[in-house]
Amino acid sequence: MPIHFTTDATPGYRRLALWQDIVCDVYVGLDCTSSLGSNFRGEVSRTALGRAACSEVSSCEQRVYRTPARIGRAHEEFVLIALGKHGSGSVEQDGRETVIHPGEFAIYDTTRPYELRFEHAFTQTILQVPRDMLHRCICGTEALTAVSFGPDRPLSKLAYDFVYRLCESADSIAPEQATRLSEQAVDLVAMALAERLPARPSASTHRAALLYRLKAHIRAHLADPELCLADTAAALGISPRYINDLLSDEEVSFQRHVLKERLAQCARDLASPMLAHRQVGEIAFAWGFNDLSHFGRAFREHYGASPREWRQSKLAH
Repeated sequence: MPIHFTTDATPGYRRLALWQDIVCDVYVGLDCTSSLGSNFRGEVSRTALGRAACSEVSSCEQRVYRTPARIGRAHEEFVLIALGKHGSGSVEQDGRETVIHPGEFAIYDTTRPYELRFEHAFTQTILQVPRDMLHRCICGTEALTAVSFGPDRPLSKLAYDFVYRLCESADSIAPEQATRLSEQAVDLVAMALAERLPARPSASTHRAALLYRLKAHIRAHLADPELCLADTAAALGISPRYINDLLSDEEVSFQRHVLKERLAQCARDLASPMLAHRQVGEIAFAWGFNDLSHFGRAFREHYGASPREWRQSKLAH
């Protein structure tokens, strides 16, 4: 069910203060300024989409700041994917600035300061995703904030169109479908981002690109019970030791990462009403497990419940 906020019914002298409260509630802690005074107006609607959230914001001339003080008081970390719909606005972060026009998108990260500037009325669609959700697909996004992604590149256009249509339909999507679709949206955005990594990357962006390729390879082969470190290293053209070195940045080994990904896919399928007819063991085998006892122990250790208990609690909810 979408939530809608507007300043229209508020006295003019209170509108900007109310708007700041609204954007803080919908997004993260922000400071807003505008020269319009009592003529200021704005509205925003928000719909949950799995762990992510879709929103559409329409407003007028303003500046929005994410300050170190606001960041210091925050407990959650997000990446915002801003899609231009009407008008234009600029985003500045990590020493870069870009203008988001209709048909383009850019990302910014709430863990670091940023500034948004709008000189005229605008409408944007925003997909807000937990930072770890995007970093599960691609790391090193510090090099890609405040960069415009437009329709001149096929992947960028696909990502824009998919996210835009998904947010348009978010309020009519069932929860079990919303989770999958939000993951697909993030994966598509990550592909568009990876395409724009520097041609001559620094050591850090080179590692980020390799880590993206590694995670993509693992996710594409999760269902294969023969997925192993040696074959993955051969497929990527790097050594097994380097694979574990890449994953050490996230304090996990190859085996632990594969196990975590398989468990996540099983947990998602067990919670889906559309797959309620499938046996627990069938789901486990479909995601590369070949020992049900090991699967049951690992699942309980990770989620605090057996696969069957997990399914019953989620389906009952």
